[in-house]
Amino acid sequence: MKWKVLVSAPYMQPILGRFQSELEEKGVELVVPPVLERLEEIDLLNLMTDIDGVICGDDRFTRKVIESSPKLKVLSKWGTGIDSLDADACAERGVVICRNPNAFSTPVAESVLGYILCFTRKLLFMDRLMHRGIWEKIPGRVLEECTLGVIGVGDSGKAVASRARALGMKVLGNDIKEMPQEFIELTDIRMVTKEQLLQEADFVSLHTDLNTTSFHLMNRERFALMRPDAYLLNLSRGPVVDEEALVEALIEERISGAALDVFEVEPPPLKSQLLKMDNVLLAPHNANSSALYWERVHRNTIDNLMAVLEKSE
Repeated sequence: MKWKVLVSAPYMQPILGRFQSELEEKGVELVVPPVLERLEEIDLLNLMTDIDGVICGDDRFTRKVIESSPKLKVLSKWGTGIDSLDADACAERGVVICRNPNAFSTPVAESVLGYILCFTRKLLFMDRLMHRGIWEKIPGRVLEECTLGVIGVGDSGKAVASRARALGMKVLGNDIKEMPQEFIELTDIRMVTKEQLLQEADFVSLHTDLNTTSFHLMNRERFALMRPDAYLLNLSRGPVVDEEALVEALIEERISGAALDVFEVEPPPLKSQLLKMDNVLLAPHNANSSALYWERVHRNTIDNLMAVLEKSE
């Protein structure tokens, strides 16, 4: 075998058999450790001494891990976000980082709309009451009554904005980049400051990368700007939200509720107050769920890996 490849992406592991013969024919020996959500630094330090390439998820490829991987040539990310990979350390040691831009914008956008509809139409809340034998009509709203604020109008943010507008919502946006005129005309989006967006939106949906400027983007000061009848939606990265500040805002009824697909610690600890709140909708980092889009990412992640390995010969 020419190369030894670690496969730690949890979505990739269960279907790896479909690609195993193809990879072996190309000279790849696979190493597949048990993974629940991700591998931490200590796990990787015990695995990386003779690894040439990795198909990774959100594993903690820190500088220490990169510097302890003498043969490493490529990290091929199954997905889009690469905040768990130390890009500076990789660049210094000539390790190529590959990813799948715009991989899951459609399933994420549909998940956002699903949460919004659950809140506006009170679907889950009435369902819970009915299952307890309580016949109660809860007032709802329609989407054309509501304003959606999108913080981070990149690929997934644009997908959310265009779908929300098609369903009648008013859309506000905030991004450091200027929006294409065609997109503005399509969505009638109004680009505003974060402060104005938080003050006006019924729903605030986060679609930012995780970096030094977005860490705890939603903190006590920004929750204080939101309306008491507004909802927060985070399907981006957990640390974008200060969860302690979010819990405070919910308890003090400074906002009406939240929907979270991602968390500061994944899985969240069982003692987390978020798990006990009826006005918080939770999911296990699964907004990317789609057989169609997963298949595309499987293929592209392997192709990215092999392109770098074969070029290194």
